[in-house]
Amino acid sequence: GEGYRIIFIHVPASWMSMFIYCVMAFWAAIGITFNTRLSGMMSSALAPTGALFAFLSLWTGALWGKPMWGAWWVWDARLTSELILFFLYIGYIALTAAIDDPRRADKAGAIISLVGVVNVPIIYFSVKWWNTLHQGASVSLTKAPSMAATMLWGMLIMALAFWMYSIAIALYRVRAIILERERHTAWVAELPEMQR
Repeated sequence: GEGYRIIFIHVPASWMSMFIYCVMAFWAAIGITFNTRLSGMMSSALAPTGALFAFLSLWTGALWGKPMWGAWWVWDARLTSELILFFLYIGYIALTAAIDDPRRADKAGAIISLVGVVNVPIIYFSVKWWNTLHQGASVSLTKAPSMAATMLWGMLIMALAFWMYSIAIALYRVRAIILERERHTAWVAELPEMQR
């Protein structure tokens, strides 16, 4: 029936939840290696959006699972590893918020990002590694898509929209984080919006 339309939200949200965590791990590696302040700020800016997409992936997966599989939730390898990814996002946000010193919070967050990124390939390859209820990939870089072209285009357009949203929100958040952390400096005090 019309239940297939859930894939237009579910699949791009799943892609973005994994990709954003990989980007967070990249910034964490840069931050730990070169001790850059912006790296921790970028990870902090990305985490809420990644958590949102992980939640959307789980929620839309449940909406898909009930009519298709007959259950809201099954302890499938892909579903369980995506749930772990959601908890990693929540853990990152909670950990960095619990530490008062921003530099220490960034380092602690970087460690959880780097350890947690191991979960991303587990999510991606779980369908191939274990015999699971979750279907395999319908879109691949190495072979032709196994879905109708109109469905594929709709899903790719939604993925592009999610990318644009993620970039815009991350840049907006990182600007707010920079202004918050640098609020006592002269250059922030000279900004017109800070003088109001």
